[in-house]
Amino acid sequence: QVQLVESGGGLVQAGGSLRLSCAASGRTFSSYAMGWFRQAPGKEREFVAGVSKRGGLTYYADSVKRRFTISRDNAKNTVYLQMHSLKPEDTAVYYCAANDGMVRVTSTDYDYWGQGTQVTVSS
Repeated sequence: QVQLVESGGGLVQAGGSLRLSCAASGRTFSSYAMGWFRQAPGKEREFVAGVSKRGGLTYYADSVKRRFTISRDNAKNTVYLQMHSLKPEDTAVYYCAANDGMVRVTSTDYDYWGQGTQVTVSS
């Protein structure tokens, strides 16, 4: 199993940047594909980005493509989400998640979840 802890959320103005981190415990981090999801008030949780076990494959929701970058450092047991050109509609609680298979876009396919970190983008 793996324990996930997100950090880096906060308040940022539209057009700004923010970098989220997700630190994982244990020695088996490289056995998991990782994903970022977000949930805005009154909305369903949605897929944002995913990265394969070795970091060689990445996937993005159309809404964040070209603006967000997911990456991982298996030596540090950490996955990142670098966000640029933030928009008010990016405001949400962001969660990192892990699964022991391939990258999936459905939240129920993930086995482990962090506590979430709030990202608020002001106009």
